[in-house]
Amino acid sequence: MLAAVASGTVLVVDDDSNVADLLTLYLSKEGYKVVRADNGDDGLRLALGPPEADLVILDIMLPKMDGWEVCRRLRAAASRVPVIMLTARDDDYDKILGLELGADDYVTKPFNPREVVARVRSVLRRIGESIRDKSSREVRHPGLRVSLSDYTVEVSGRPVELTPKETELLWFLASHPDRVFGRDQLLTEVWGYDYTGDARTVDTHIKRVRHKLREAVPGNVAWEIATVWGVGYKFRRERPQPGSECPGNGVGDPPPSGGRPHGS
Repeated sequence: MLAAVASGTVLVVDDDSNVADLLTLYLSKEGYKVVRADNGDDGLRLALGPPEADLVILDIMLPKMDGWEVCRRLRAAASRVPVIMLTARDDDYDKILGLELGADDYVTKPFNPREVVARVRSVLRRIGESIRDKSSREVRHPGLRVSLSDYTVEVSGRPVELTPKETELLWFLASHPDRVFGRDQLLTEVWGYDYTGDARTVDTHIKRVRHKLREAVPGNVAWEIATVWGVGYKFRRERPQPGSECPGNGVGDPPPSGGRPHGS
C-alpha cells in the first residue's frame, strides 16, 4: 500500500545549512513545503506570517534572537503554531525550559531525520484531529471553562493565559474528573504520541498551570488539580476541607521524583 502524501508548510529555523538542507530534503520527500530561516528575527517573522506556518522546527542557538525567545514571543503573540525544538543542547533544564515556553517537542542533535519527520507528522495529525473535533473540545465545571476550539481558559469568568500545551493538559484532566493519571499516561495522551523525553516535564506543566489558576482566583473555586502520592495527578471536582487530607498527600505539589506514577 502506498503511504499517504503529507501536506503543510514546515518552517525550519536553523543557522546550520547542513542541518537545514538535510531536513529540507526529507520533509520535501514527504510532501511538505519547507520554508527556511537562518536567524531568530527572520524565523519569528516567518512563523507569524502571513501566511503562518503549519509547524516550526526551531534551533535554540541562533543569531540575533535565540530559539527560546522566538518561542516565547510566538506564544505571547497568541500563536498556536506547533513548535519542535531542535538543538545540540541535551541538558534536562534546557528541555524543560523549552517545553515550559510552549514547545510541543524536543529533538536533540545528532538526530535521525526520519524520526524528525515522524514527529512532524504526528504533531500535525494531532492538531488536525483537534480542528475536526471542535464541537467536543470544550469542558466546563463550576467556575471553569476550557476550550480547545480557540485555546481559551476562563476561571470564574476571568480569562487565564495558558500556553497551548498547558491548555491541553488542563482540558484533558478536566475532561476526566476524579480519574488518576500517571506521568507517562499524561505524556502519551496530551503530547499525542510516545514522547521520549523526561516525564518530569509533566510536573513542571502542572506546577505552572496551578500557579496561573491560583493567581486568577486564589482559593475561590471548588475544584483543583490534585496530586495522588506515588501515582500521579487528577482533576478533583471538590476540594477537601482543611485538615481532611492525610499529611504528605501533597495536593499542591508534584509527586516525589523517586516515586513512579501508575502506568509508567
